[in-house]
Amino acid sequence: MTHHVTRGYRIFQGFNAVILAGVVVATLYPFVNIVAQSFSDERYILSGQVNLIPKGFNLTTYQIVASDPMFWINYRNTVVYTVVATLIAMVLTTCYAYVLSKRHLKGRTFLIWVAVFTMFFNGGLIPNYVLVTSLGLKNTIWAIVLPNAISVFNLLVMKAFFENMPDELEEAASIDGLNTYGILWRIVLPLSKAVIATMLLFYAVSFWNSWFAAFLYMNEADLFPVTVYLRNLIAGATGAEGAGAAVADVTQAASNIKSVTIVLTVLPILAIYPFVQRYFVSGVMLGAVKG
Repeated sequence: MTHHVTRGYRIFQGFNAVILAGVVVATLYPFVNIVAQSFSDERYILSGQVNLIPKGFNLTTYQIVASDPMFWINYRNTVVYTVVATLIAMVLTTCYAYVLSKRHLKGRTFLIWVAVFTMFFNGGLIPNYVLVTSLGLKNTIWAIVLPNAISVFNLLVMKAFFENMPDELEEAASIDGLNTYGILWRIVLPLSKAVIATMLLFYAVSFWNSWFAAFLYMNEADLFPVTVYLRNLIAGATGAEGAGAAVADVTQAASNIKSVTIVLTVLPILAIYPFVQRYFVSGVMLGAVKG
């Protein structure tokens, strides 16, 4: 049976394509412009001549940043912090979400409200600082990892995903002799690749871009993540002069340092995203919509 495409439907498709193309252009234009500025010469940037193509191709700022050993130390810190924090967050979030997905669990409502309560209320900046300091976590990776180990939004998405899984699967596994941990590891997790990949991306991006916790709880420059390094570079606390650049290079760096820092921060996430993109939409939708 063939489906006849009406003239009105064709008009709708064309209109839809134009709108979506406009959204794509509006979304990509600022980022492409930033990349172009990061490779452009100072005089073209200051005169506002840089649009989508670099003018006066220039790598001075990239060279200044890359020649500073502290940049690579902080970059390594960011990778370590992100990997460790994401792994811990995934373990805690997955276990908590799996428990909350069991409707027969006693005290389930209380545990849900404990999590939801933290979305609207927290101790505040000063009490959190006092707590982290009193626990001896300052100037350690745990000051970044532990206070942000569970995102309630991610927790609720995973909870909804687990709730949609057929109970018969777990009942059959239980009959075969698997305990709760065996069911989670051998049955539930292999069927949850979409939501796990999505949560991995959410957590990794969050920890990669995080700078305030390190700025607050760390006093030693060699412990900073790269986001704090770049923040200080923009603020002038750690400038091009500190990297041994000439006066002309300092002027060039000042003109496009923001563009360079944005590119350096976003690039690793852009490299990872294509590998998890196919899971992304399905993971969010399956975890957010009950069927």
